[in-house]
Amino acid sequence: MRRMTVLAAVLAILMLALAGPGVRLGLWTFRTGFHVLQWAAYLGLAVLVVALVQLLVPAWRAPSPLPLLTAMGLGLASAGVPWYWRHRAEQVPPIHDITTDVENPPEFVAVLPLRANAPNPATYGGKEVADAQQKAYPDIRPLVLPTTPPEEAYARALAAVRAEGWDLVGADSTVGRIEATATTGWFGFKDDVVVRVQPEDGGSRVDVRSVSRVGGSDVGTNARRIRVYLRKVATG
Repeated sequence: MRRMTVLAAVLAILMLALAGPGVRLGLWTFRTGFHVLQWAAYLGLAVLVVALVQLLVPAWRAPSPLPLLTAMGLGLASAGVPWYWRHRAEQVPPIHDITTDVENPPEFVAVLPLRANAPNPATYGGKEVADAQQKAYPDIRPLVLPTTPPEEAYARALAAVRAEGWDLVGADSTVGRIEATATTGWFGFKDDVVVRVQPEDGGSRVDVRSVSRVGGSDVGTNARRIRVYLRKVATG
């Protein structure tokens, strides 16, 4: 019985580890990947309970409690990681389109063919999305560079895109637009980013919009991406 508990713990951690890479490799859809995470959590919780019971019975934990303690650790990880991401999702609104300009969001052009079959549209969701964003992420604002000419700001913005490791899709300096695709680490989700650089009061203004191709909620990923990117542009 102790061996079965350990094997179940190993299975749970394998499910956890493979849920995202399976999506990246095209073995299953992202929805299936989420189901794998869910069942990894259920199995991890079951392992925790069973291993704890076995530890409390001397005959079941002999000759050493180490395998059961290891099983508990694996079970805790298998249940804890999905719980952490679900908790994070509950702390933010179920939106996936974040922009520094909710009144006039930067528009995609070069990226549009890549989003042709994406479940999430490239068109902005309007006031409902804007209100949800401003309530959850009030710090997402345009970056104003008061003494930086647009040409220099554009060069810095393009350099920051490359520094982030995004796939550059389009760059048009004549209109101050940069488009790129960012890929998340675990599941390999594709999120598209458009940067707009415009002159403002003798300097420049940089706006960014980051939009997920799939999923109702981005769990705050697009907002974090914009923050990091704008810090890079600001520091040059």
